[in-house]
Amino acid sequence: MEGGKEQGMLVVTGLMAHQNPLEQLQAKFKEVEKGFKAWLDKQSMPVEAAVVTATGAVQGAAIGALMGTLTKDVSSSFPTPPQASLNHQAMASLKQAQALSGAPWVQARNFAVMTGVNAGLACVMKRLRGKEDVQSSMVAAFGSGAMFSLVSGMGGPNQAANAVTSGLFFALIQGVLFQFGQKLSQPAVEDMYYSRTRSMLNSLGLQNYEKNFKKGLLTDNTLPLLTDSALRDVKIPPGPRLLILDHVQSFSSTF
Repeated sequence: MEGGKEQGMLVVTGLMAHQNPLEQLQAKFKEVEKGFKAWLDKQSMPVEAAVVTATGAVQGAAIGALMGTLTKDVSSSFPTPPQASLNHQAMASLKQAQALSGAPWVQARNFAVMTGVNAGLACVMKRLRGKEDVQSSMVAAFGSGAMFSLVSGMGGPNQAANAVTSGLFFALIQGVLFQFGQKLSQPAVEDMYYSRTRSMLNSLGLQNYEKNFKKGLLTDNTLPLLTDSALRDVKIPPGPRLLILDHVQSFSSTF
């Protein structure tokens, strides 16, 4: 009995030793992340918002520092003309270029504020509204855009107006991206009416004829009513027609 247990332990140890180190690291990271989220869900809203803001800021700082390092040479090539010789519009454009291509620590600061505020506001809005939707996402984006404008010094002397403008721009972009992502994550309405048809055709190896069913509007509800003439009308050859009709007859009770 003890020998069997020892042998089992040796097998398990051997499998762990041969496991990919990268897979082990990924599994450990997912375990830690799951535990962190479980702990965070139990906290009050102020605590959760503070933690989420801090972690978002750290991530943004890392991204900003990397971008600042990559664009360091570009930023050094910008000329620095006397401010008196520039109008307000030209000065604002120069500020925007400097904000997006500054030194690593400048970029780290700017992106830390932007991502931290976005994460914090998104967390608060989700707690208050009980859901994560486009309105909450746009509010978070507005706040992050406004704070990014203020901390980076973009927009010339009228900081307040530029902060609002930047916030609105960020909110608009975030709203469009959110809606686009929602559409991509949801199945097409048309496809919902052909789910059983698609499953049947795939099982028969006739998936190429799905477009024929859609062209003839032969939805899932019409499967029990299929006839040879109906399949012929949508240009399906005799062989596939026989297979489809045989399948429908065999599984008629499930339709």
